[in-house]
Amino acid sequence: MSLFDFAKKQFIDVIQWTEPEDGILAYRYPMAEMEIQNGASLTVRESQLAVFVDEGKVADSFAPGRYTLTTQTLPVLTYLKNWDKLFESPFKSDVYFFSTRLQMDRKWGTPNPITIRDPEFGVVRLRAFGIYAYRMVDPKKFHTEISGTREIYTVADLDGQLRNTMIAAMTDLFAQSGIAFLDMAANQDELGKRLHEKLQPVFERYGLELDNLVVQNVSLPEELQAILDQRISMNVVGDLGKYTQFQTAQAIPVAAANEGGVAGIGAGLGVGVGIGQAMAASMTPAAGANNISATPPEDIPALLEKLHELTTKGILSVAEFEAKKAELLKKLS
Repeated sequence: MSLFDFAKKQFIDVIQWTEPEDGILAYRYPMAEMEIQNGASLTVRESQLAVFVDEGKVADSFAPGRYTLTTQTLPVLTYLKNWDKLFESPFKSDVYFFSTRLQMDRKWGTPNPITIRDPEFGVVRLRAFGIYAYRMVDPKKFHTEISGTREIYTVADLDGQLRNTMIAAMTDLFAQSGIAFLDMAANQDELGKRLHEKLQPVFERYGLELDNLVVQNVSLPEELQAILDQRISMNVVGDLGKYTQFQTAQAIPVAAANEGGVAGIGAGLGVGVGIGQAMAASMTPAAGANNISATPPEDIPALLEKLHELTTKGILSVAEFEAKKAELLKKLS
């Protein structure tokens, strides 16, 4: 090494970093032969932290501010202390910068449905997705646990690990909570808070802080959602027998105004008083009893056929048909 090269390496180093783009969590400052000179100036800006690594070990960390790296604060790293080694210093050091900005709008979601036991529906599969935000709080932990000696470590490099960790925690939370799916879907804010509490220790292990977590949606796969929709519809309808009677009563005026009259309701089953009597019997038990008692025995087979056709069309229930059938057959005995 020439005297000029030696003298040039003794100039005070100015160590600083500004993020060239979003998404960088850790950055190793480039230095010639990985050596820091005595008296170097280190500037750490707001939204940053810095770590000094000496001989492979984290020696110190620095909050925002300006620091002078001297032999009083750092090991002796200058060539003047290594004249017997031809000025080749054995001390190899690094400075790493870490971004402490809030990493926002990070997305999480279940790539495949989570299978859980629901107290109302039994075994079901759930989907969920949302967003979260975090920041760096302990660069030493992050350096030793995650980023290591990499020159650059980005947010994208960490996304997969965090997302999979969150899905595992969510599966465990769903399994332990015993909360019904309908309650989960209706209380997404509370679910997000409980998931945040469960995940915070995981983020702390990596030197991170989970700032917030939002559950935007909890849903069933499409095929199960269709079944749930049918169940909701049945609950809204209530008593299917009464609902059928209501539909029949509503259809009478419409059918009477159309060509074919009331016979249109029976879809070609017949016209006139017979169908009217059969429907009246299905809707008003007392009136039906009077009509049946007044029915001549020779008309009973035809009336039974008409009632049976109404049953196959869903206008009468099977139980109602069997009751009317038993009453009519008594007249024939």
